[in-house]
Amino acid sequence: MVKASNSKFKDPKTPPDVEIRFEARKPITDSTLGIPVNVTKVGNPQHRLVTIGDSLTHGFQSGAIFNTNQSYPVIIAKEMGWSDMRYPVYSGPEGGLPLNLEYLSRDLRKRFGDKVNWLNGLPAILSIRQYLDAIEEYWERGKGNVYRSQGKINHNLAVYGWDLRNTLSRNADICLDILAQNKPKNDFLRQVVEYHNERSAIVVLNSARDSNGKALTPIQAATVLGVEGNTEEGIETLIVMIGSNNALGSILTFNVSWSDEGYNDMSVNDKYTVWRPTHFKAELNLLVTEIKKIKARHVIVATVPHITIVPFARGVGGKARNKSRYFPYYTLPWIQDKDFNPDKHPHLTENEARAIDCAIDQYNDAITEVVRQARLEGRDWYLMELCGLLDRLASRRYIEDPLARPDWWDEVGGEYQLPPELEAISPPLNSCLFRTEPGKGRTDGGLFSLDGIHPTTVGYGIMAQEIIKIMQSSGVKFYKEDGSLREGEVKVDWKRLVAQDSLISQTPPNIDSILDFVGGIDKYLNLFSGMLRRNY
Repeated sequence: MVKASNSKFKDPKTPPDVEIRFEARKPITDSTLGIPVNVTKVGNPQHRLVTIGDSLTHGFQSGAIFNTNQSYPVIIAKEMGWSDMRYPVYSGPEGGLPLNLEYLSRDLRKRFGDKVNWLNGLPAILSIRQYLDAIEEYWERGKGNVYRSQGKINHNLAVYGWDLRNTLSRNADICLDILAQNKPKNDFLRQVVEYHNERSAIVVLNSARDSNGKALTPIQAATVLGVEGNTEEGIETLIVMIGSNNALGSILTFNVSWSDEGYNDMSVNDKYTVWRPTHFKAELNLLVTEIKKIKARHVIVATVPHITIVPFARGVGGKARNKSRYFPYYTLPWIQDKDFNPDKHPHLTENEARAIDCAIDQYNDAITEVVRQARLEGRDWYLMELCGLLDRLASRRYIEDPLARPDWWDEVGGEYQLPPELEAISPPLNSCLFRTEPGKGRTDGGLFSLDGIHPTTVGYGIMAQEIIKIMQSSGVKFYKEDGSLREGEVKVDWKRLVAQDSLISQTPPNIDSILDFVGGIDKYLNLFSGMLRRNY
């Protein structure tokens, strides 16, 4: 990877430990890093799959946590023939929390047809407020505000919005204390579920307690699962996919605030939106020390994706220059090129985006080294190239602009090839913002859900498929529903996933009009982007 020597490519606020490079980090194609490990497999671990992570593992979609049965861990468990996987379930009449954009779009269509515009604007605004009020009432004062600690520890221990420090230190009792100390307010203009992240985390972790009732962190909960059963390892496969939230705040707020003093203190570090590589590595090392205490036969650790690829941060105009992977500016997805004004609209610059990506490349160098050292110690750890996967699906960055592709593009396989079942979908699925038109259905996107940050169900299926490949290479066995062994390459049941993916199979036709309408509101009230700026 070539470092950038020209200072014009470096944002002046970038810390000295961030190495600015011309080209993105080359993905690792061998999950073992070429280091053989011999594992003695005795007996059958009680817990076949346990996952630790953030929104990508939790199953977040379209602005809310609701379809947890369509998260990639549950997709994998289904293909394993393992029906005992425990995961959090979010009930309620309004489609999860904090704000289910798909549910909202379908509700608006019932009321106003295929188009929401300024002609029916006032009734639409009142309808949206009524919807938000119902969500707030359910989670702050209704049945959603009742938490029980009974039950067994979940196998999916991921919580959206959590970073490395949260995963190390936060538990259900901390979240319950925050709710007890901060009574929700009923703000007429900002009908937002207050402390929605804490409420979501309690559903995941309230049953994660030791024999004395003491609340456990996700890492501690996995450690408890690791000693259950009558085999050396209580967990067959542990997946760790964490770190995106150590940088994601920068694009949600369009503000690059590098970590500094207190980066490891949950009471003050919310003000930072990107962790310096040295700080990330320090947190990662602490996390790895704890992960090594978990009795898991196989461990898969994922790299952190380049968050500037997601369509929520829309590149404005053409690329900054020939062969560049960056746009001059990145802003909110509903601000059109002709309307964009850098003196008025929230944005990131080309050099800020580059600095964020370069920091993430260093995060991933550190993650790769962690897996390398674990394998040298004889541990059966694997690297899952989530970053490389997203890079190879990046439509506007690389696929539509061959000149911007890095030198390693063809060497790692080029554009990611979707399975035939997804290739057959028309128009083609891509990583652009999800768009629809009345009478036409989906016209663009399809791999990212309506929030422009998190995958659709088929997008989660792609992640599941890549992890299944690693699991099979490690010797994990997959079974049919009747208990018989599955032979050969295990493939995700794409027909089932496409049918479950309501954005693909039952596309709401009013997305574009809602985007335009919501964008108009947000320009003045900052309502919807404000909800997206915390706890993803």
